[in-house]
Amino acid sequence: MNRDDDRPLDPERTVDLLWSPATWQAADERLSLSRIVATAVELADADGLAELSMRRIADRLGYTTMALYRHVPGKAELIDLMRDAVYARLAGTTGDSSDWRSGLADWARDNRDLHRRHRWLADSAGRRRVPGPNIMSNFERALSIAESTGLPPAEVPAVVELIGGIVEGAARGEQEDEQRERQTGQTHQQWWESRDSLYERVGDYPTLRRIWEAGGYDRPVDAFEFGLDRALDGIEALIHRRDADRDEKEPVHCVVCGVVLPAAARGRPRSYCSHGCRQRAYRRRQSSE
Repeated sequence: MNRDDDRPLDPERTVDLLWSPATWQAADERLSLSRIVATAVELADADGLAELSMRRIADRLGYTTMALYRHVPGKAELIDLMRDAVYARLAGTTGDSSDWRSGLADWARDNRDLHRRHRWLADSAGRRRVPGPNIMSNFERALSIAESTGLPPAEVPAVVELIGGIVEGAARGEQEDEQRERQTGQTHQQWWESRDSLYERVGDYPTLRRIWEAGGYDRPVDAFEFGLDRALDGIEALIHRRDADRDEKEPVHCVVCGVVLPAAARGRPRSYCSHGCRQRAYRRRQSSE
């Protein structure tokens, strides 16, 4: 019976495995869930997720495939366990907490470095992946930083998703470049440098030709850092806009009686609701002097 690659994920079983530490260590310590996950990570690091199978893991550990199924239902659940296991490296990481911008930048770079260590993470991403405690801690770190911006609650996770998307995009691009280099023996740059027949046709596109001749492709910017900085610029602009909107909408009260004042059409904002309150404030100042 083949229970390996094609079996759909059982999310409830995965939650139980991820959040129940007792299940990670069996009475027979020679084969435990932690050993299975660690071996799976080693194999995926070396050959990628496509080459990973329960049979290969069992062979590496010296057990039958059926012995693994006593610990984990199948590959689908195992991948979620693997993801959470490698995120343990980021547990307790705080980065630069001096301000939200530095904090989010450090979070993004830490996550990019993790993807570089484990290229298969790019293949394991998905909107219905079950997170474990380590992934949740990493998400909590990002949410805490984003919340410090003062943005509305609904926009806080959107900020984290925006920055996370930049990380995943960079990871996918770098992973593809490495795969193609292994397959062709050429780096990404070497492959493009060999496209003379394509470059002969650049003249047909005037904008591209001008940028090309001006050296726009000689020293390309780091796409990850460029995208990250521009996203942070956009978040900063949003914060300023939200602050301005909040200031405009916040009601102004009469300093004497507390009644809400109508917005001033022009000039300085009003401080008193009536001439009487203005006079009372004047008399109070006089009596206190």
